[in-house]
Amino acid sequence: MPSYSTLRTETEDGVRSIVLTRADEYNTITPALRDDLRAALDEAEADAEARVILLRAEGPAFCAGYGLDWSTDAQSQEQHWDSVRDMRMIGSFVDVYLKLFRVSKPTIAAVQGWCIAGGTDMVLCADMIIAADDASFGYPPSRVWGTPTTAMWVYRMGIERAKRYLLTGDEIPAAEAARIGLILETVPAASLQSHAMALAKRMALVPASQLVMLKMLCNQTVENMGLASSITLGTLFDGIARHTKEGLDFVGRAQEVGFRQAVRERDDPFGDYGSRPR
Repeated sequence: MPSYSTLRTETEDGVRSIVLTRADEYNTITPALRDDLRAALDEAEADAEARVILLRAEGPAFCAGYGLDWSTDAQSQEQHWDSVRDMRMIGSFVDVYLKLFRVSKPTIAAVQGWCIAGGTDMVLCADMIIAADDASFGYPPSRVWGTPTTAMWVYRMGIERAKRYLLTGDEIPAAEAARIGLILETVPAASLQSHAMALAKRMALVPASQLVMLKMLCNQTVENMGLASSITLGTLFDGIARHTKEGLDFVGRAQEVGFRQAVRERDDPFGDYGSRPR
């Protein structure tokens, strides 16, 4: 097994678990996590013993988005915006998330706690999402400094509901996420991992060739609806959103008071995420 710095892998009864291990940092996305996830998914794809891939995470949060410490700092160092370079940079992350969708084997994500912002770019590419009843989803950067890059929102729950949540950035509790079709289902937090593993093992009983064909058949419908062009547009718009006046002001504020405070100021008027009344 390769050595990873941001995750670990294990195999049991045909299920390859990929476990994010940056619990103290809420499994925020970094270039190292991107590279480790790419390698782990490629390894799972090549391993004949792995029929199903289960993505899960240690700690209180599945993924709280991109690590704003390194990403806002990187933008603050730019001399000018190079749109092609920016698309290549963000595209390197998007290509990895899409492996969850395009890898030939079924992928299941087990989500606890926060799964927001860039974390949704990642997890919405999984074939199925099972969430603990304490989980929360959402894309708060739609308020300033971003757009969804993998563009799975409309494909998962339809245009009107996607607009409802992207045009506000509102937080989506797990039960509501399941009701509107953003995720498959919710379970009590204590049984999340066992429930997700049981489903993965049940799938792994099906012959590998059947799993590959059935996933490809379902995916082709989404591909025919224009997924590739939606991803290109989302990736481009994400770069533009980070370089609007408001986006640049957000980066400047993060440099001045710290990214956590800048995020609080963004979300305080809405009263959700970290700004939820205590």
